[in-house]
Formats: sequence, C-alpha cells, structure tokens
Amino acid sequence: MNPDQFVSALRAAAPYVHAHRGRVFVVAFGGEAASRADFDQLIYDVALLHSLGVKLVLVHGARPQIDARLAERGIKTKHHNGVRVTDPAALECVREAVGSLRMTIEARLSTSLASTPMGGARVKVAGGNWITARPVGVRDGVDHQLTGEVRRVDVDSIRAALDQGRIALVSPMGYSPTGEIFNLWYEDVATAVASQMSAEKLVFMVDAKPDEWKLADDTGDAGQISVAEARKWLASAKDAEDREYLEAAVAAADAGVKRIHLIGNDAEGGLLRELYTLNGSGLMLYSDENYESMRDATIEDIGGVLALIAPLEAAGVLVPRSREQLELEIGHFSVMVRDRVVIACCALYPFPQNKMGELACVAVHPEYQDAGRAAALLKRVEAMAKKKGLKKLFSLTTHSPHWFIERGFAQGKIKDLPVQKQRIYNYQRNSLVLVKDL
Repeated sequence: MNPDQFVSALRAAAPYVHAHRGRVFVVAFGGEAASRADFDQLIYDVALLHSLGVKLVLVHGARPQIDARLAERGIKTKHHNGVRVTDPAALECVREAVGSLRMTIEARLSTSLASTPMGGARVKVAGGNWITARPVGVRDGVDHQLTGEVRRVDVDSIRAALDQGRIALVSPMGYSPTGEIFNLWYEDVATAVASQMSAEKLVFMVDAKPDEWKLADDTGDAGQISVAEARKWLASAKDAEDREYLEAAVAAADAGVKRIHLIGNDAEGGLLRELYTLNGSGLMLYSDENYESMRDATIEDIGGVLALIAPLEAAGVLVPRSREQLELEIGHFSVMVRDRVVIACCALYPFPQNKMGELACVAVHPEYQDAGRAAALLKRVEAMAKKKGLKKLFSLTTHSPHWFIERGFAQGKIKDLPVQKQRIYNYQRNSLVLVKDL
C-alpha cells in the first residue's frame, strides 16, 4: 500500500472509529477458529478493536476440543437433534477442554512483544461465574443431563469489567444456584449476553463465506439484509447453504440484538474489514428500521458530509465549502445515513421573497449510487420546499444536467435566478441553470 492509499484508508475508517468507540460488541467464535493456524491474527484484530475503544465481550466455543478429549478417553456421547447429551463423564472432558482453551485465549491476549501487532498492548482480561444456567431437561423422551441453557447473565459484573478497560471473556459453561455445572452452546451464550446487555453488535466468526452466499444476491443488497428478509429467505430456501448460521442470527435478532454480523473465519482481516469499511466482508442482519434513513442534518454530521463531498469538490463537481461555512449552513442540509455513516446529502437554500429554493450539494457515496438515493433526497427537498411555500426549485450544475432534466427540471437562464444569486454567479464555472416548477 502506498502512502496515499494508507491515508485514504485511515480517513475512510475514521467515521467508524468514532461511531464504535465506547460501544459494547459481543464477538463469538467456535473452537474451530481457535484450531486454525491463523488464530493469532484474529486475536491481534480483537486487541486492535479494544485499543480503538470498543468494549469487547468475547464468547468462545470448544466443540472440536471437547470431541478430541472424548476421543482420547474412548467416551462416546449421544446427540439428540444436534444437541450433545452431557453425562458426568462427558462433563469432565468439557471442563478440561474449555478450561485449556480459555487459558490459551488468555495467553494469546497477553502477548505484548514488539515484534507482533500487539506490541505494547497490555490487554487485560476478566472472567467469572457470570452465566446462570439451568438444565435442558428431557426433550422427546431424552434426558440431556448436564447440558444446559442460559437462565440469566450477570450484566452488572460484565459491565464493571468493561468499564475497567478489560476484555470480558465468557466460556460456554454455566452454573446453577445449587452449584451444578452445565455445558452450554456458545451461540446461545453469545446471544443471551448480547441481548441482556443491549450490545450494539453481535459478531459470529463462522466456518463459512457469508459474503458469497446466494442470499446476498437474492435480497439485492449484498452485505446487509433485514431480519424480515432473512426470515422470508429461510422459509423459501429448501437447501440453503449454511442456513444454521443464518438461523442463529435471526434468533439473536428475535432476542433483541439489532445488528448481527456473520464473518468467515478465513477472511483476511475479516473482523476489521466488516466493522471499519463501508462494504464490509461478511453479512450483516439488522432488525431496526433506522439502519438507513433520511433526516435533517445536525452539527454531528459535519464530518461525514465533508468526507462525502471532498472528492467531488476536488474534481470540480461541487463548489468547495469550508468546515466553518458548513457549520453555518448545516441547518439547510438533509442527509441519508446508513448505520450512522453519511452516505448521501443535499441542501435546500430558500429564497422566500422569490418563492424559490436552491437545491445544492447533491452527493451520494460512490458505493451507493444508481439505487435511487439522490432521487429520494430530491423528493424530500421538494416536500420541504412546498411546506415553506416555495413555488420553484433551481439548481446550478456543471456535470450532471441530464439527471435534473430527467426529473422535471428545465434549462433556464441566469436572469431566472433570484437577484441575490445572480450577483454571486460564478461565470468562470459557467454552471447550467436548471429550474423546476413545484
């Protein structure tokens, strides 16, 4: 990567750094991820998230490690509907496997060698008896014995650990008030922790490639889908690849988690790319209707608007605006926000004495063009203009007159502009005047 690419990438990530700082993320991965040769890379990325101010809860699984311990001892366990029946002998293997893997994870998070990406990190890890569990009991006539399900999460203790600047590490085991130990599904633990803590995001690292699932193409919005769309797709797809992961994500959404990310374990830097780039690297399910919305701009949107319009200003498409000018004019702007990132904007400057309004600074992020977003902003501006009693909209453009003409604008002349606008018309830019009756 050359210096310019590095700077551009860092600047592009900045809105996500600001948005994620201080937020609670639950990151869950199975024992399969811990068995991979590149597991250290995932730990390095987790440590980087922590250093960027994300409050992290890690939930790990241990199925392959448990299976290995059982095989070593010649113990065969029964499964019913995909759920392990944990008898006392199997529980000993669970305890050994989970405890050993937990210590491995803690050791990796303790790395601080200067020769590694964690040089000087000094990551602190906390754990405890945070999960109260109860037995699954008898299902279809099968007693699952010491296999359990989450009953309650000690949210206050986990939050206290996070507030102390620690990563909370949660293992797939729970405890009962009577002192029993239960073997739990790590997916259920992660979902319960995320929902009861009202976490901002729940991330599953999975042995699949969610970014290549046909689901993304079917929904027409690769990388992000609503829970409602996912539920419909699951109902209609008979042989859906890796549908168990999607079902787990939908279940998490039903439990109250608003954003669930599915990221492939083999995606290089997948965790960072999913959370700090516009396109991401996996599949995100969102349950809240405000994932993408249009609204009036606020002072907090200035950074996002500046980042959006800067390339267009550099190319001469838009007239440059300073931060100071934008701060004074932000009340005229509307923005389209996707996951708290500004992806489109425009401004309406009213000239009430002429019953006209100027549509200006129309910009849509390159990754989200050709999807009707600029037209949606225009519709919003027209409604706002009518409410203000304006009869006409005008716009000055040098690069995209046909877009305006296709939406009812007609080419006008400089004399058609309000007098105030005529006085500051830039003859060097020689912008076309386009006018539309409302």
